[in-house]
Amino acid sequence: MTTQLRNGDYCPDGKGGFLQAAGGEEVLERVLFLLTARRGSFPLLPEVGSRLHLLAREKPGARGAAGAGYAAEALAGEPALAVTGAAWDEEKRRLHVTLDWQGVPLTAEVPL
Repeated sequence: MTTQLRNGDYCPDGKGGFLQAAGGEEVLERVLFLLTARRGSFPLLPEVGSRLHLLAREKPGARGAAGAGYAAEALAGEPALAVTGAAWDEEKRRLHVTLDWQGVPLTAEVPL
């Protein structure tokens, strides 16, 4: 189990504690953390995080493919998890990453 985060803050459970995630939700919490943290921002763990912040340098038509590559790189250490695709939403400036975790399809939406 892991504590749920939203916008960098722990999610309160209304009882003085914090919401916990398990199963697929726990995997998505880790995925969102790894995709939103900048790769190299943790000095003792330089491999943690992603390079998704570099998507702005890509042409809009190439951002989906580049985002899929950056996401796969960031999530390479997650067991039983595979990036199956990514789509860039230019209007909302979000990357939609599709994943497969132990045969279960998951989707992560990463704002950039």
